[in-house]
Formats: sequence, structure tokens, C-alpha cells
Amino acid sequence: METVILKKNEDHRISKGHLWAFSNEINEIKGNPVAGDIVRLVSNQEQILGIGFFNPHSLIAVRLLSHNDEPIDFEFFKNKIERAYSIRKKIYPNENAFRLIHGEGDFLPGLIIDKFGDYLSIQTFSYGMDKLLPLICDVLESLFHPKGIVERNEAPIRVIEGLEQKKNILRGEIEPVTISEFGIQYQIDLLDGQKTGFFLDQRENRISFRRYTKGMSVLDCFCNEGGFALHAGYAGASSVTGIDISENVIKRAVHNSEMNTLNQVVSFISGDAFDLLNQYVKANKIFDVVNLDPPSFAKSKKTVRKAKRGYKDIHTNAMKLLKSGGILATASCSYNITEETFLEIINDSARDLGRNISMLEWHGAAPDHPVLPAMPETKYLKFGIFLLE
Repeated sequence: METVILKKNEDHRISKGHLWAFSNEINEIKGNPVAGDIVRLVSNQEQILGIGFFNPHSLIAVRLLSHNDEPIDFEFFKNKIERAYSIRKKIYPNENAFRLIHGEGDFLPGLIIDKFGDYLSIQTFSYGMDKLLPLICDVLESLFHPKGIVERNEAPIRVIEGLEQKKNILRGEIEPVTISEFGIQYQIDLLDGQKTGFFLDQRENRISFRRYTKGMSVLDCFCNEGGFALHAGYAGASSVTGIDISENVIKRAVHNSEMNTLNQVVSFISGDAFDLLNQYVKANKIFDVVNLDPPSFAKSKKTVRKAKRGYKDIHTNAMKLLKSGGILATASCSYNITEETFLEIINDSARDLGRNISMLEWHGAAPDHPVLPAMPETKYLKFGIFLLE
């Protein structure tokens, strides 16, 4: 096994539990490892730090899999996945959909697996994990006997790793699947739905959102397949409008509304949320509750400034639509937008409008998306519920 030696004093972060070694931290490479090979990572004093996937083409040169020198084989993945599954069944004993493997949070960096009923959806973000995809599928079939396994590997980050963007059926067959979430049913499309098929990270936040919507008029921006909107309708909202730019997503949201017999209360519109919010402001529309759940505005540090302007615009318009005593629920899934920055944007939007604002709740991702304390990169989702005077 080839060895990657770090520069002097570059092992502190990894010694504290971080799982990545960056290319600019490497002092020497013994041997000739290629992308996807498993290498031994050692300190400048050649103290072993662990073993992991190597990629000479990525800023993240080594992703640690283990702090021990052990084989990365069928049994390794089986043990990791079984352990993760046992935790998920404790968290969601009565639900048929959850994130089974959350990359670094489950000590399998570069691997995402979502379980949707009898189907599994996989994403691989590292060269090494991608090479082992057939082995991982073998493990999953032995443990869960799924009807089908898909890969949703369209993420641009794969290009940085030297991987192609693609989506495929890896094993079995795929058909529309119905999942449950605290009483709500969703029919999702594993091949054409967003990300792995559905946004599971917001499930606990959708429950929090419910308690503010009974008897209220609700606007849900970037509604995807009906997540927050259907929970508002289920909780007894007087009216709910969901907005999303994708016509296919809206068709599925309408179907989900009908499937839950909420279509008399919950309606959906296909359109750009920024444009529609502007139109609503000009038309002097007022809502009791507004939810903002946009896609990532800042996929890199280079785009943070532009992202901040986008967040500021959308929050300002959302607040203009809220009555006095109204509720704003809002989220950012951009790791590069820190909690402090996000809260500052929200507060500045309110102050610019001369309105007082107070935070009622503040959350992250659902517990099937574990966070490593040593890796701030794993704490990406921010969700808050605010009261506006």
C-alpha cells in the first residue's frame, strides 16, 4: 500500500477527527498511487493517521475511511452500513424512507445512500467510492434485497473528482415509489426527482413548520414535490400556495396533494419564485406564513457575494408579503453561507423594512444526516422560524 506523508504540523486537524487531507498539505508520496487507490496517510513523523481513498486530481487528496490499517472489502462496508441502519431504525422506526448513509457523517466519505421503501438511491462523490460501487451494491443487495438500486450521480462536484455525471439503474427495476413522512404520502420519481429523489434532510423541519400553519394562509416558495406545503395543509392551513420553477416537479406536487386529499386547500404554481414574489409584492398580497427553501445559492466561496444578494432580495420580498405577527420560515443549504451570515441577512432584511423580528426556532438537518463535530463541512443546513412584527 502506497503512503502519503503530510507536511510538518499538518496532521492536527485530522488528529482531531477531520477526514480530509488536502493536496497542499502533502509533503511526499511514496509509490505511484492513482485516482481511487487506497493509501496509508501518515504524519510528517510517519505516525499512521489512517487509510483512505487517494485522488491526485482533487483538492481533497485523501478521504479517510479508517484509522486502522484494515481491508476495505465486503465486510468493511457491511459492518458500516449495518451500524448506520440500526441507528436509522431507532430514529424512524415507523417510516419507510430515510438517509441510510450520509457520507462523512457515517464515516464513509463520498457515499450517500437514501432508502425509499424497497428501493435505494446512491450518490458517489469520490473517485475511490465510485470504483467500489459494484461492491457496495453487492452489500446492499445482501442486506436489504431491494427491488431496485439507482445512481443519481449528476452532481457537478464529480467533474472536479475526474468523474462523469450520470444517472442509471444499477440493479433490479425502478418504478414510482410512495413514501410516508409523519402521515403525509409522497409519490416520488427516483430517476427524475431532485438530488436522490426527495429532500429528506428537511423532514424534522417540516414537522416544526406545521405548528405555525393551522388556520393560516401559507406561501411555500421552492416547494419541490410539496414538502412544506402538504404539511401545512395537513396541519389545517386555510390556504396554501406552492411555487416551483420545474413544471415536472409541480405535476408531482399536484399528484401528491390529490393523493393526500389536500387539493382543496393546497394549490401549486409553476414559475420563478423571485419573479412571482415581485409580482405578489406589487399586487399587495399578504400571507400569514411564508416559507423559503431555495437550492444552494453558494456552491463555492467565489459565489458567496452573489449568493448574499440573492438571499437578501428574496427575504426582503418575503417579509413584504407577511402581515404583522406573520411567520417566516427560511432555510439555506449552502455550507459557504455561515449561520452568522445567514442570520445577518435575515435581520438586515427586516431592519431595512423597519420591522422587528425574533427567532422562534433554529435547526439543522434531520438526525439521519449526522454531523461530525470535527468537520464543519458536514453541518450545511440552516433552518429558522421567525416572528415579524
